[in-house]
Amino acid sequence: MTIDQHAFRAVLGRFSSGVTIVTLLDAGGADCGMTVSAFCSVSLEPPLILICVDHAASVQDSMSKAENFTVNILSEGQEALARRFADPESDRFAEIGFSRAGNGTAILNDALGYLQCKVITRHSTGDHDIVIGEVEEASAHEGRPLLYYRGGYAQLER
Repeated sequence: MTIDQHAFRAVLGRFSSGVTIVTLLDAGGADCGMTVSAFCSVSLEPPLILICVDHAASVQDSMSKAENFTVNILSEGQEALARRFADPESDRFAEIGFSRAGNGTAILNDALGYLQCKVITRHSTGDHDIVIGEVEEASAHEGRPLLYYRGGYAQLER
């Protein structure tokens, strides 16, 4: 028996998650990026993380070929950036501040931290690809996280 899709989404919406923007370079070297809340650690030794990428995502084709990516962990003041990178019609990198990771991908200004990764493996399952990356460089900064809860953005109340 398959669970009703609306019930499934309602239950998953009760799980709050951090919000990230994953950046990468396409085959031509142009910046690509997308908002991702399906992100977690996999292993400390070696340091591995995973992200899930919808097959319908605007950067799916580029992500399916990428050898490297960077996960930018967003701070509470970056909701507009999260919305911009979730909108397939936006010019995502226009007039935003960023620097370059060692792998050439974008590290967004004011993020709480970033993880520069090398793609280890991909698994296509359901309507998403699971991409596992080995962390090659990381940095953390002080601040509060941007959260995603029940279909909307939220801030940590502490």
